[in-house]
Amino acid sequence: MAKSQMNMELLERYSKLREAVKNQFSTTTQELVDKALIFAAERMEGLTRYDGTPMLDHDVEVAHIVATEVGLGRNSTVASILHDVVRIEAKRDDDEALELLLETIRKEFGEEVIGIVIGLANISELKLNTHSDQASDFRDMIVSYSEDPRVILIKLADRLEVMRSIAMFPEDKRQKKAWESMNLYAQIAHKLGLYNIKSELEDLSLAQLEPADHKHITDKLREGEKERLDFIERFVEPIRKGLDAAGIKYHIKSRTKSVYSIWNKMRKQKVPFEGVYDIFAIRIIIDCAEAMEKAQCWLAYSIVSDFYTPNTDRMRDWISIPKSNGYESLHTTVAAGDGKWVEIQIRTERMDNIAELGIAAHWRYKGVNQGAQTSEKWLQRLRELMSETKEDIADRFDAKPASGEIFVYTPNGDIRKLPEGATVLDFAFDIHSNLGCTCSGGKVNGRAVPIREPLHNGDIVEILTQKNQQPKADWLNFVVTQKAKQKIKSVIREEQAKNANLGREELERKLKNWKITKSIDEVVAYLCKYYKQRTGTALYELIAEEKIDLAVVKELLAKWLSGEADEERRAAEAEAEARRRATTAAPAKQSSDALIIDESINNIVYKLAKCCNPIKGDDIFGFVTINTGITIHRTDCPNAKRMREQYPYRIMEAKWREGAQGAFRVTIAITANDSAGLVNQITEVVSRDMKLNIRSINLNSRGDGTGVGTISVEVPSVGVVDTLIYAIMRIKGVQRAYRVKN
Repeated sequence: MAKSQMNMELLERYSKLREAVKNQFSTTTQELVDKALIFAAERMEGLTRYDGTPMLDHDVEVAHIVATEVGLGRNSTVASILHDVVRIEAKRDDDEALELLLETIRKEFGEEVIGIVIGLANISELKLNTHSDQASDFRDMIVSYSEDPRVILIKLADRLEVMRSIAMFPEDKRQKKAWESMNLYAQIAHKLGLYNIKSELEDLSLAQLEPADHKHITDKLREGEKERLDFIERFVEPIRKGLDAAGIKYHIKSRTKSVYSIWNKMRKQKVPFEGVYDIFAIRIIIDCAEAMEKAQCWLAYSIVSDFYTPNTDRMRDWISIPKSNGYESLHTTVAAGDGKWVEIQIRTERMDNIAELGIAAHWRYKGVNQGAQTSEKWLQRLRELMSETKEDIADRFDAKPASGEIFVYTPNGDIRKLPEGATVLDFAFDIHSNLGCTCSGGKVNGRAVPIREPLHNGDIVEILTQKNQQPKADWLNFVVTQKAKQKIKSVIREEQAKNANLGREELERKLKNWKITKSIDEVVAYLCKYYKQRTGTALYELIAEEKIDLAVVKELLAKWLSGEADEERRAAEAEAEARRRATTAAPAKQSSDALIIDESINNIVYKLAKCCNPIKGDDIFGFVTINTGITIHRTDCPNAKRMREQYPYRIMEAKWREGAQGAFRVTIAITANDSAGLVNQITEVVSRDMKLNIRSINLNSRGDGTGVGTISVEVPSVGVVDTLIYAIMRIKGVQRAYRVKN
């Protein structure tokens, strides 16, 4: 068969796409699409899908969805046809052949097409384990690999075609693709305002994941269809008369909830199908000039409210303030009698077009084919939408990974999200604390690296361990995650405590053998002063690690007791006496703070230091005073260094009792844009949302457009402080919020 004949048959096979392109685009675009079809067919010859049809069928159908249902243009349509050509070549691991292919595509179809197909190829390499909690992280990964926002839209079209053809796939692949579509791709479609695609993905996925439930709801909808249509006709009759009398040009249609939406409501509310009352909604679509849209929509609303009583709590005005994805509509719920409530949506033709097809429809409605400038405006709006917020990844996602974040993989393909600058050791602790504690190195993309090796976006990391490995203090110098730091500190503290006990036992045993008559407190006080150690615990550790020679200690004590060091001995005895007086002070009444200081000591008088205001959860220590018992300080107290250097023998370990309760005052410093209502927003977040007691708040303008101040709040523990700061940072206009450490 001649090549020209084969090409004719090929183009005839894909006439649906070609007809759609003819209706929407220029002759030049038509020719380019035909060229892409022939190009792809030649390079994918012999490749088939599970049902035996050419693999190119999938790409062509994706291109058709992109052009007709998503509303993208020429380059996106061509890239959709070619994306599997590049993906397949990339999997062959022949860099030279891949570069040659890309260069050919660049010459034949342009630079923009190259950028899109490379983005699609990158996404195809990402793997997601089903039935995991990684969907939000994976959603961010897809966006991070898509410098051109059109890549995401084409990927949605690709997944929609797969779900429409899901029957051809093996059972295990059907389940996996359905789970991904419901938990990942449908969420992206929702964010972009592609509600038709979102609903179809959800319904198709539900049919695979919960076939019995899907069939049950579908059957119920079919059974009640006539009754539902009769009710709708009776309901809208007076509304039609009112709209006609007002001279409004309109049409009315009803929208039945998607099967997935009904199923989701049944599941969340724990009700049967009959318990879902808003099965359908009435949509009034007005045909008018854009300048008249608001007036016409509100007029229609007033007509509806003349006949039916609206529920003001269910009123939603997205015309005055559209949603971030461009959605515009008036929503109201009205009483229809017999305990029935009906949702009514009022919008114009333009608004309905955008609501159905997403923000792409906004520019297409105005004429996306008017030129490159209009197309660029559309792309810019899409970029803005994708990067609009960074606060809540579960609900919103960015055009690139949130600032300061990277995504890396385990060898099994699991995604881990880490802060920028994270090391191999951070990765190990993120997986499991025990893995981190025994980590001796790793492999990044197959290359052996040390534990302090920084990781980058997309790295595949394997952890190497050694049984005798244990955390070291210098690890704290390069780990960046809080989980790693806390675990390292915890293990080090445990090891220190173990060594301290061994050291104390060794010293006590030696003192007994040497027949030293002084108490161990006196001896330790003297030795701490001599060896310049802040605490007895530190001294015990040095003894356990054999960094202090006990033979030398014996000589020192002999000199001390013989009178050669009378001055040192008197000072040590005075301090030991002060310590004894403090520990035998009158018992304190039971405190709601439930603070325990050195569990071996009972009935200790203590108070919280005013210089650093420690709260439950802070790392703390006790300082023995002469007259007032023990004061409790944070370990990072401004006075801590001076106290430890000058009075190491007065330092005591302290910790908070498990289950301790109380109200601790904490001060948060805030820097924010100088805007009206900021104080009200902050107080609402703290008092209403977090239900915390505000003791004082003070915000002042600096005259440069920003304001600074503090808020003093009562909190039950330090854990609440982080949540509080995060909540304040989410307030629009807040630039910085942090705990005041003094």
